[in-house]
Amino acid sequence: MAEKILSAKTNTDIVAGEIIVTPIDLVFAHDGTMPLAIQQMETLGTRDVFDPNKVMGICDHASPSPSEKISNVHALMREFAWKNKIHFFENGDGICHQIVAEKFAAPWKIIIGGDSHTCTHGALGAFSTGMGSTDVGAIMAYGRTWLKVPESFKIKVVGELKERVYSKDVILHIIGEITAEGATYMSMEFLGDTVDRMSIESRMTMCNMAIEAGGKTGLCIADEKVKSFLEAHGRGNEYKALSPDRDATYKEEITIDASCLEPMIAHSHRVDKVASVAEFEGMEIDQVCIGSCTNGRMEDLRIAAGILKGKEVVKDTRLVIYPASRSILIQAICEGIIETFLRSGASIGAPGCGFCIGRTVALGDGEVALSTQNRNFKGRMGNDKSEIYLCSPATAAASAITGKITDPRSIKG
Repeated sequence: MAEKILSAKTNTDIVAGEIIVTPIDLVFAHDGTMPLAIQQMETLGTRDVFDPNKVMGICDHASPSPSEKISNVHALMREFAWKNKIHFFENGDGICHQIVAEKFAAPWKIIIGGDSHTCTHGALGAFSTGMGSTDVGAIMAYGRTWLKVPESFKIKVVGELKERVYSKDVILHIIGEITAEGATYMSMEFLGDTVDRMSIESRMTMCNMAIEAGGKTGLCIADEKVKSFLEAHGRGNEYKALSPDRDATYKEEITIDASCLEPMIAHSHRVDKVASVAEFEGMEIDQVCIGSCTNGRMEDLRIAAGILKGKEVVKDTRLVIYPASRSILIQAICEGIIETFLRSGASIGAPGCGFCIGRTVALGDGEVALSTQNRNFKGRMGNDKSEIYLCSPATAAASAITGKITDPRSIKG
């Protein structure tokens, strides 16, 4: 599918391994990468973007601003956005990847973001990948980029998932099996009847974490579910079906039997150090985090709320929840989900990256966090003397009730 998208965009019949120059449909950066991209534009002799409709800035990584330094960064971005009339999203609007999914991503598009988890948008059939601020700055100025066409890795997932086993458990299992380097610079195609049955939100979780196996991007087919998602966001006219050719060739292929999977975790300090929750059940935790660009969507919040409803977070364990966007927060309020969280004892953060990078929620020395985010690297949550374990929203919610890593199937609700 990556080859098909890139071929269509460049009007050439390209194959894996070629170096190409391609126009892009959207380039975006956040408060951690846009200032450097603007500096890069200045070294190129311009502060003018190539097309304001195809450039986006977002204040999400340190939102609301926790310091004078960050406030000045946000001010720089606002001034740049105002001058160029680009799409700009403020503190509290949400995480860049969720906003792009809601407002911009669509099949056959090429999307470049100043963030490694830009691969999220492959769930909607876009060739979407992260690049550094130097490349992003050049794209903002010229509207094109160069890249090597990636080889493709076919990951076929078949069978029915067990109760309270979700796409987060699937992708953790895959990363554990192929390792953090197993798909380096490859397009990871998630196929099979299990993926076909997944919601777009679940597919986004899978594609989001493609980079954790080294992938250049993650891709799912663009089917009727993608069409319905776009229609729900007022962009049904952007739908165009996408799937691999029947005779497509792949560099690597694996098949995963979803019916054999259990709730999974990744233990510190690597995403590919994966085990079943059962192996760590009973381990005490200090903080539980639900949200991020991986698992902060309505589906995730509903799953967590279903487990937490009528229950309380155990004493001495903190539960923090960050919805992925303003629209998700509003919907969660309307559905009573936020009330459920608050009554359980959770703390609700403004839509944004919040706890994931330790800018607004950090860990203390020796503390252990169980989180739905995508990375558990040492120091990721602001303290290299702490530990992070990754899991699904269901496992996170169940564990918040007990204060220990807990199989979500053991909690009624």
